[in-house]
Amino acid sequence: MEILYEAEVRGTAVEDVVERRRAQTEPPINEFTVQLAFAVDERRERLDALLDDYAIDWSLERMPVVDRNILRMGAYELLWAEDIPDGVAISEAVAVARQLSTDESPSFINGLLSRLMENKAQLAP
Repeated sequence: MEILYEAEVRGTAVEDVVERRRAQTEPPINEFTVQLAFAVDERRERLDALLDDYAIDWSLERMPVVDRNILRMGAYELLWAEDIPDGVAISEAVAVARQLSTDESPSFINGLLSRLMENKAQLAP
């Protein structure tokens, strides 16, 4: 989440953020984190379209940057990460929102990802 957030806030490529983080000795960057950030970034256009379509009364641009990136990760895990159960993807996204975002964000993220999950058969790549 931090890599995606930093790339968006700085207006830079995810790859540049990863390279900078790898150049730092502390804290070490987890390879799963890198793979997830690249996978989400690769599908960002499709993810953003889905989030914009399924968000009720919210446009993607109105969402806080933190929430957008949590939702991108959660939606990616729901639709493309076959080794991650749907419930786990949603639970993890909600837990990250509890730690990093507003009081309203966990329920918003839960609701939006749940709508995606309900329509997963139609949305799956």
